[in-house]
Parts: sequence; structure tokens; C-alpha cells
Amino acid sequence: MKGTMRGAVLPGNSTVVLKDYPIPVPGHGQVLVKTKACTICGSDIRAIYREHTGKGAEGYQGVIAGHEPCGQVVEEGPGVRRFKKGARVIVYHISGCGLCHDCRMGYMISCSSPLRAAYGWQRDGGMADYMLCDEKDLVELPPELSYVDGAQVACGFGTVYEALEKIGISGNDNVLVTGLGPVGLAALMLARALGAKRLFGVELNEERIALAKKLGLVDEAFKSDETAVQKIRDATGGRGVEKALDASAVDSARQIAIRATRQWGKIAFVGEGGSVTFNPSPDILHDQKTIIGSWVTSIWRMEDLVERLVRWNIHPEDLVTHRFPLERAGEAYALAASGKCGKVAVCFDSGIDSGIDSGIKKELS
Repeated sequence: MKGTMRGAVLPGNSTVVLKDYPIPVPGHGQVLVKTKACTICGSDIRAIYREHTGKGAEGYQGVIAGHEPCGQVVEEGPGVRRFKKGARVIVYHISGCGLCHDCRMGYMISCSSPLRAAYGWQRDGGMADYMLCDEKDLVELPPELSYVDGAQVACGFGTVYEALEKIGISGNDNVLVTGLGPVGLAALMLARALGAKRLFGVELNEERIALAKKLGLVDEAFKSDETAVQKIRDATGGRGVEKALDASAVDSARQIAIRATRQWGKIAFVGEGGSVTFNPSPDILHDQKTIIGSWVTSIWRMEDLVERLVRWNIHPEDLVTHRFPLERAGEAYALAASGKCGKVAVCFDSGIDSGIDSGIKKELS
């Protein structure tokens, strides 16, 4: 396919620059994907949009941004075996070497090879009309899910699904999520589907608390302050929750997650960056609690999640509050950076997936 396309890059000064690029040609084992939707991740805001915090080969390389893309295969390179022209696909956002121990387990996020390259960080991502993908990095998008649903599977929903599976969620559990941005909201949606008895949320931003309530994702939500732990304990008979997940990466919120968890409980940390201060004996040791770190997910678990989203009739698209065309990507990133929204999506078709509508404000062009 010949011609040019538009792509968005992030200079690191809270701006977006649109540039023209030649449409790429797929090589062996690669496909050309027509981008249908690409959502904005908080890590892009923190580590690329505001400033380039990563260094060296693992930092942002000035490529086309966007590591949460979804689209349709329009051209095949030689050697492609599964995802042929016309296939609807989700992109696992890390392209690993495929040969190291972690890649062989499907955890390309932890690939230890210098060949590892993240879409939107070290190789061109989804904020463009087309993107070049290795076939091994793709997951099938079933017809029951929209392209905007699929865009959120790998990084957002996949991240919390991995963590929730690690700590285990059942009908025995009250669950607390600290940080009600898009990742925290995804955790609430999935925890409910996994059978959680009652769901609690903690957040500083009043608009995010209001969104969680509007979507019916929490039974109770509290402002993140010095009273939150006691309020959660009061709501759980003085014991605290069985399971907690922190999506905030904020010290005070992580402390709440630890201290609002009951004896023998489990806490997962998925929020990137920041620090946490706690007292090991009273906060962890004496109550026999477990803290688990979890980073993104594996491609096999991502495939399992896609199947379960269909079974549970869960649409990640319901978390999208605003949509923009690529030409307005600057507005999209600025809104996402403000935190005064749910998930923000850049869509490449003004009529895309209009049949699935959560009823929340969406900005269409």
C-alpha cells in the first residue's frame, strides 16, 4: 500500500505534533494494521507527554505515540500464518524477542533482550492511520467487542486482570481499589465480574469518584484522606477488606490499601512509580498480610481475558468519556493529563462502534 499517513509524536513539553509518514510495508511475519482506535494511557502522560523521563534504549525514542491500539489487518507480509487481511486485532504493546524465558511464558513486558521494543515508545505506535505489527504480538478481537473495547484490553484491563488473578477474587471478598482513574475503574469492573461481594473505592479527585458512582462500579467510595481507613473498617464490621488493589502510585493511597486490609488479606500494587511508607510489624507482619507486585500481563492471559469479557458482557468502552479524531490529538492528551475525565480515546472513524454507548458524554467529531 503506497501513500502517506498522519502520526502523532510527543515532544515532552505537554504538546502533540502531527507529522506525515510513508505508510509502512510489512516484512516477514508482519502485518499492516489500519488503526481504528487508540486510547491514552497514564504512563504516556507521566513519562512522555509532560517530559521524557525514560533514559537510553528504554526511553521514548521519538516514534509515533500510542501503545493502546486496536484495528484491522489490511496487508500481510510473507510468512504470516494466522492474522490474515480483514482480521480484527488487539496489539499486545510490547514486542519481545520471543526467545528469552519471560517471552516464552508470554510475558513480553519482562523481555530481557535488547531487542525488546514497546509500541509507542521504541517503535511506532497506534496514534497514526496505520501501524506495522509483528503477527506474534496480536490477539484476535471477537465481533462482540468494539475496537474501542479492544484498545483497552492489553495495558489497562489486562494489567488489573493479571493482578486480580494473582491475589484471587471470589464471592468471599470485599475489595478495595485505591485510585479511581481508568485502571482503577477497570479493576472494579473485573472484580465485580469475578464475584467480589462489596466494592470500595478511594480517590482524591471528586470527578472520578462521581464517575465511579455513575457507572455503578462501587458500593461505597471515600475521599483519600486520614479518615478513609476507619470508614472502610466501619463498613466491614471493623475487620477491613479481604483484598485491595492500588492503582494510584501515591504513598498515602498505598498506605490506605495496606491498612484497610484485614488480617491474612492480600494487596496488589499496579500503579507505576512513586513510593510507599509503612510500618512492617503492625501493618504487615502481625496481621499476616501479603503485598504482591504485578506488571501488565501475559499475552496468553490477555487472550483469556478477551474471552471472559464476552462471557461477562463487559465493555471497556464504557469507561471512555471523550473521543477525538487524530487531528485533535493535542486536545485529547491535554484532557487526559488533566484527570478530569474517564478514559480518552482517539478514533479513526467518526462512526466507529456507535452501536455501543454507555450513555456517558463522548466527544465525537
